Amino acid sequence: MLIDIEGELIPRAQARWPDAVVRDELDNSLLDELPTIQFLQVPAGGDDGLKVARMLIDMNVYAPTRAEAFRLAIEVHDWITRVVRGSTTSTLVTGLIRCLSLPAERPYENKALRRVGGTYEIFCHPVS
Repeated sequence: MLIDIEGELIPRAQARWPDAVVRDELDNSLLDELPTIQFLQVPAGGDDGLKVARMLIDMNVYAPTRAEAFRLAIEVHDWITRVVRGSTTSTLVTGLIRCLSLPAERPYENKALRRVGGTYEIFCHPVS
């Protein structure tokens, strides 16, 4: 069974950062919704054909300044690698999580904000 990993991460992150907007897709009012944390599943990964899935997730933080974006991206990085790793929800068991790309500034066409993001490999399976 496949898992909507974005759907799993978004509500957990929204509860952790209630003053941020946490989403998968950006909308046209991004400047009015800063800071924003975005989770996107990368079209890669795979599964073992039985239960365990390997998913790649991009995490992006959008904030008014580079310093704010880095601060929040580091918090999210620590949360992913220390809190989400090894956790269980009512629908998902998360095992190993590896950071494939540490949070770094990523180009963004709107100069009124800054984007910092990283990429993570998440091994997980549905609760049985």
